[in-house]
Amino acid sequence: MQTQYFHVNKDKPDTSILAQAAVIIKQGGLVAFPTETVYGLAANGLDERAVSGIYQAKGRPSDNPLILHIADYCELAKLASSIPLNAKVLIEKFWPGPLTIVLKRTQAIPNIVTGGLDTVAIRMPDSTVARELIRLSGVPLAAPSANTSGRPSPTTAEAVLADLAGKIGAVIDAGPSNIGVESTVVDCTTPVPTLLRPGGVTLEMLIEVLGDIEIDPALGCENTVPKSPGMKYAHYAPNAPMYLLEGENSSQIDRLQREIKHHAVQGKKIGAIVSSETARLLPDNVLAADYGSRTSLEQVAANLYSALRKFDTDPVDIIFAEGVAETGLGLAVMNRLRKASAYRIIKV
Repeated sequence: MQTQYFHVNKDKPDTSILAQAAVIIKQGGLVAFPTETVYGLAANGLDERAVSGIYQAKGRPSDNPLILHIADYCELAKLASSIPLNAKVLIEKFWPGPLTIVLKRTQAIPNIVTGGLDTVAIRMPDSTVARELIRLSGVPLAAPSANTSGRPSPTTAEAVLADLAGKIGAVIDAGPSNIGVESTVVDCTTPVPTLLRPGGVTLEMLIEVLGDIEIDPALGCENTVPKSPGMKYAHYAPNAPMYLLEGENSSQIDRLQREIKHHAVQGKKIGAIVSSETARLLPDNVLAADYGSRTSLEQVAANLYSALRKFDTDPVDIIFAEGVAETGLGLAVMNRLRKASAYRIIKV
């Protein structure tokens, strides 16, 4: 299969180009498209056969549910059987935006989308390109991240093609995603809303609006089965084994330098995913992937996946990653880094 390439302006996309991509979706095909979080891989969310193509292209386990993306509030009625008050409050505050809400589903949704659950995850993206593609397609779009399952999510069209060229119908390039980590997922079917996945809408923002929110135990435990789309299996991993440093920053730097000396003596090629400040302190024999200044968690989140992917083209034997504070977007960043490291954590 030849993957078509479409380029559009992210703020004022050419609708005639997006219409060509929408035709592919209407015909049951797959289209990778940009959102403000990461690039997604879209299919007609009401077509079981089309959705099965997502799982096949990504190599994604079939019991891992997907998020349905909508363009208009009126689409909710045919997808969710009820919308609790807490969900309405979140929708009013954060849609369109990087927030996915889990609701009780209707029978209009194929089981393949929900992984057989009686709930469905729904999001209205803030991206103009994404919402226009949904409108032109005329259906909600089932869309996980547009990468091979288990790999770092793509924030550029180039990263999509590195994983999925020849496996999907088209990719729409509108430049880099500006947030860089997936949407926050909140389950509103529980008595108290439950944070299932941290993302672009921070825990602090949710608490300010809701007052009370539970946190899924799976976020902090390797062996607990999570309930959120995209969180059940190993994810975000680079090719080389990765170790995550956690603790006070100066202690992290001291430990990182000791680890570098230890592994360099063994002849290993070492990679480091670190802040701009730490990158300047590393010896020349270390390949650094700079995720930006530690003073800007927005910058770190936006650059995280490209940093993880750097070692695909510049292979190393072992990777060390510098942890960040778990406030604001830092909670989402650390969640992704822990999973990318397969919970190989060095506490300092």
